[in-house]
Amino acid sequence: MIERSFPFSLRLPRVPGGIGLMAAVLLIAAGGGLAGCSSDKDELPYVERPADDIYAEAARAMDKEDYTEASKLFDEVERQHPYSQWATKAQLMAAFAHYQNLKYDDAILALDRFIQLHPGSDQIAYAYYLKALSYYEQISDVARDQKITRHALDGLREVERRFPETGYARDAKLKIDLTLDHLAGKEMAVGRYYLRQNHYNAAIGRFRAVVQDYQTTSHVPEALHRLTEAYMALGLKEEAQATAAVLGHNFPGNEWYQDSYGLLVDANLRPQNSERSWIGKVWHSVF
Repeated sequence: MIERSFPFSLRLPRVPGGIGLMAAVLLIAAGGGLAGCSSDKDELPYVERPADDIYAEAARAMDKEDYTEASKLFDEVERQHPYSQWATKAQLMAAFAHYQNLKYDDAILALDRFIQLHPGSDQIAYAYYLKALSYYEQISDVARDQKITRHALDGLREVERRFPETGYARDAKLKIDLTLDHLAGKEMAVGRYYLRQNHYNAAIGRFRAVVQDYQTTSHVPEALHRLTEAYMALGLKEEAQATAAVLGHNFPGNEWYQDSYGLLVDANLRPQNSERSWIGKVWHSVF
């Protein structure tokens, strides 16, 4: 856990690996900023006050977990003192307050603005990371549309690519694996549905996507079995045998291989490699 002194008591969120998400943010060196992005209805009544007084009150609101009030006060710092030393860090803290308040869309808007205005900030890695988290926290179950999941994946990959030596990148890598597994789970859910409806070609397309695009996920063994199942239903015995052979080679002893093996044995067949099969053509690129 990275600890740094700060004049106000703030609760710091934690991430796997002991990274303090707010640790780097708390000592932002400050810089100029433009006016806040809150709408008029969200702004506090204008009462001119020193920037550090407003910021201190915002920090106290954060410590009390009154994130709505905190975000308004951080925006007020920018509104009243856009060129003060407090403005830039208040902008980023407002985004964090929105994130803590589960207002992820507001957080993303604030972070996009921060990234655009302060690309050279020493807190830019954190800004990208918090934006990715704001998408990641919205990932829904596999029954729903996965647009947000793809945004989260893009954001996490950007953190890993831009800031590879940071703790943010290390945590992003872990979350990328979980996000890929989630997207593969969506493909599997749709594929199973098509399989139940006897729409075998549509099901095959989904299961192939899992094998080819999400090959490091936990869903690959089942995807290979479901492919074997769909191929057998269509009478594509060579494809079924080759797919079962790949499943057995890469996941020996797996329950899905046992199911595939039993399915072939019932039809007097055995797993067998085939260069002419789809799986045979992508063998080296997949495993």
